[in-house]
Amino acid sequence: MKDTMIGLVKAERKAGAVLMEVPIPQIAADEVRIKVKASSICGTDMHIYHWDEWAEQNVVTPNVFGHEFSGIVESVGSAVTNVAVGDHVSAEGHIVCGTCKQCRSGNAHVCPNTRSFGISAPGCFAEYAVTKAVNIIHNDPSLPHELACLQDPLGNAVHTVMAGDIVGKSVAVIGCGPIGLMAIQVAKAVGAGKIIAVDLHDYRLGMAAKLGADACIKSEPGKDVAAELRGLTDGAGVEVGLEMSGNGHAINSLLEAMANAGRVSLLGIPSKAVPIDLARHIIFKGLQVYGITGRRMYQTWHQIKGLLDASRIDLRPLVDHTFTLDRFEEAFELMGSGQCAKIVFKHE
Repeated sequence: MKDTMIGLVKAERKAGAVLMEVPIPQIAADEVRIKVKASSICGTDMHIYHWDEWAEQNVVTPNVFGHEFSGIVESVGSAVTNVAVGDHVSAEGHIVCGTCKQCRSGNAHVCPNTRSFGISAPGCFAEYAVTKAVNIIHNDPSLPHELACLQDPLGNAVHTVMAGDIVGKSVAVIGCGPIGLMAIQVAKAVGAGKIIAVDLHDYRLGMAAKLGADACIKSEPGKDVAAELRGLTDGAGVEVGLEMSGNGHAINSLLEAMANAGRVSLLGIPSKAVPIDLARHIIFKGLQVYGITGRRMYQTWHQIKGLLDASRIDLRPLVDHTFTLDRFEEAFELMGSGQCAKIVFKHE
């Protein structure tokens, strides 16, 4: 086997990335090496690529980034018993300690000792990727790699939607990027009431309508999105708010539109601090506010598999563009334009 591979590297602490030759990662006794067949761009990768304040505080460089992938196991460590060479797999991106209080009480997704695949540990925008065997998620070989690599962001959507009661409730999805679009499908699949999509881009709002949104609001200068959300809920306000954008103005508009005793799930990552009116928007409304990071380990993965196996979710419409890794600049530019859903890199 050769010693080096081509990887997309965040080489410097500034905007951009470099496609370069890097060593093929070696494996420890409890790890596996995967031949990557498909990977996809996440909103987090956009933060890393453009190098905003969040990236400056959280990302290790130099590093191969990317964390959504599917592939075939190429080799396994000497202590690995749950994975075999040739298995079709994806992986949970949080590499946790397993011994802290959070890990031992069902909250490993917020382990304080987490290393994150593609953020603080080497990722998957490369020919090969390495992860702990315990993080491996097995895929049915019949599931195409360009769909299997979307399970990580689908898990974000499932976690966001399922963080509280949703059956029959009005739902606002703020930000209809790929995870927002997935959240619309998930909310519909699990019995939500009226689903309202909010986004800046006509392309994504069109997709939101096709995937199950009952109403769409285009967020544009001068528009009172909170008032429109209240109007679409007979003045009562939104019962479940799913915030996917990370935009400070959008977050405050959602909080303004929320019904008393509602639930807000915050997944979008702001690029900088967001001021909010805690008293008026949260405390006196009696809102439940959940910070969503990753997937619950491994409850969310089982929910993903159940929804996919029962065909409650269809990922195929979301893959509207595919690229090879050498076209990464074009891919990131398209992702930033909002004129796409999910961008997938096909690896040789």
